[in-house]
Amino acid sequence: MTNTNIFINLAEEINKSTDLSEADKQRMIAHIMSAKDEPVNLLITGPTGCGKSSTINAMFNMEVAKVGVGVDPETMDISEYKLGNLRIFDSPGLGDSKEKDIEHARKIRELLRRTDAKGNALIDLVLVIVDGSTRDLGTTYDLIEQVIIPELGSERNKRLLIAVNQADVAMKGKHWDDANYCPDEVLTAFLNEKLSSIKKRILENTDVEVDPIYYCAGYKEEGAEQFPPFNLSKLLLYILRAIPWQKRLIIAENVNPDTDKFARTDGEEDYNEEIKKSLWDSTIEGAKVGSEIGAEIGDALGGTVGKTIGRVVGAVFGGIGGFIGGLFR
Repeated sequence: MTNTNIFINLAEEINKSTDLSEADKQRMIAHIMSAKDEPVNLLITGPTGCGKSSTINAMFNMEVAKVGVGVDPETMDISEYKLGNLRIFDSPGLGDSKEKDIEHARKIRELLRRTDAKGNALIDLVLVIVDGSTRDLGTTYDLIEQVIIPELGSERNKRLLIAVNQADVAMKGKHWDDANYCPDEVLTAFLNEKLSSIKKRILENTDVEVDPIYYCAGYKEEGAEQFPPFNLSKLLLYILRAIPWQKRLIIAENVNPDTDKFARTDGEEDYNEEIKKSLWDSTIEGAKVGSEIGAEIGDALGGTVGKTIGRVVGAVFGGIGGFIGGLFR
C-alpha cells in the first residue's frame, strides 16, 4: 500500500499557479518529476531478535515478515523488499554462531561495496538496530566497528544511523507505561544513558560520531495484541536527514499512511514539524535547481517566485491525504 502520488500532486499544483511563467513551471515540474525515479536503498541490520522486520512493518506498512512466527534466524541471505522506488535490504541477524556471523558479515561487506549505475554507493543509509532488552552489545559493536564503518569509507559520518529498538522491554519492562505506551522517567534516563554509552564507545574506537536514538516498533507476535509504536516519527526524521535531499520524497511517499503510528514521541522535538521542514526543503531545492531561479528564491524563500513555490508546496502537503496530508494538516 502506498500513499497518494506526491510527485503528481506537486506537478498539478505548480500548473495551477498564476504567478509563474509556463517556462518556469515546466522546468520546475521536469526536475521534481525526475526525482520520482531516484532509487532509494536502505540496509537494515542488527542482531537476531532486535526487531528489524517489526520496524519495516511499522514504518512502511509492509508485512515483510510474520514477526516471531516461522522466521528462520539461520538464513544466510539478505532479503530485499521493494515499494515503488524504495528498496529495503534486510540483513540476517548476527549473534547465532561465529561461523554464521562471518558469512553474514561477508555478505554485508559485499552489499556495501556495490555501486549504482552512476558509480555511487548503492546503499544510501545503513540502519543498525540495537536490541534494547540486552546489555550485551558485543556482537552489535563488532558489526558496526569491524564491518560497517570500514566499508563506508569517507562517508562513514553520513550514512550510518543507530537506533535502539524494543524500548518497552528494556529494564525488563518494569518502567514502561502500558497505558500511554511510553517510558517513565526512570526508563527514559536508562535509555538516554544507553545512547550515551553507544555514542562514546563508537567514537573512542572508530573516531566516528553517531547520534543514536531509541524507539519501539510496537509490533508483537502474530495473533497477539498489536501495541502502537513509540518514537517512530523520530526514527523517520533521522532517516530523512541522513539521505540525499532529492530522495526524501521517495521515502515519504512510501511511509505507512496510518498517522497514529507516528503520534507517540519523547517530545524532545516536534518531529512531525521537522519532517515537514525536511520534505519542504527537499522540494524547494528541487524547484530551485529545476527552474534555475535559485537566486530569486534565496534561503529565506523571499520574493514573488519563492512565495509562490511556498504556497504550492504548502497546498500539496496540506491536501494530498494519506501520511503527508495527515501529518502536515
